[in-house]
Amino acid sequence: MAAASGRVPMLNDLQTLVLNADFRPLSRYPLSAWHWKDAVAAVMLDRVALVAEYDEFIHSQRLSMRVPSVVALKEYRHLDGHPAFTRFNIYCRDRWVCQYCASSFAPADLTFDHVLPRSRGGRTTWENVVAACSPCNLRKANKTPREAGMQLRRAPYKPTRWELNHAGVPFQRASIHHTWVDFLYWDSELEE
Repeated sequence: MAAASGRVPMLNDLQTLVLNADFRPLSRYPLSAWHWKDAVAAVMLDRVALVAEYDEFIHSQRLSMRVPSVVALKEYRHLDGHPAFTRFNIYCRDRWVCQYCASSFAPADLTFDHVLPRSRGGRTTWENVVAACSPCNLRKANKTPREAGMQLRRAPYKPTRWELNHAGVPFQRASIHHTWVDFLYWDSELEE
């Protein structure tokens, strides 16, 4: 992906942001992006609408075109149901905040904790796992939060796809191509 920092992108690094027909990203975690070759194929097959382009060109014997930067599906795709149970989705659900000390962390600096420890019958499910920082996870150890004298910020639960897609963006704006910014709602004002 081309960074706003002015670095010249390599063609193979380019990704295309994929929007639903309502011009919102299909997903934010992971961010809905295709390799530019897949986006070109979808444009040529008239499956997506071309929204924005990179400055880079690709050429064939019959065609020369700019590499797609943003495309939108022509038909709206409903994203109902629950997301996959993954470490990253747990962090996203908990908004990159340790559920014990309430401090924010980068995804790489978080762990996850079983509220009811596995050694005591706790299962690895949405309803028993929370994001935690290493110090809190070590402090809690093989105890329940109550036994460890710790309080959960929020009880764990199974989120919907919609909740995860609206949980906030853990990316740095400088790492996103300028043509993507308007579709990721970085600076939009929240309504009460």
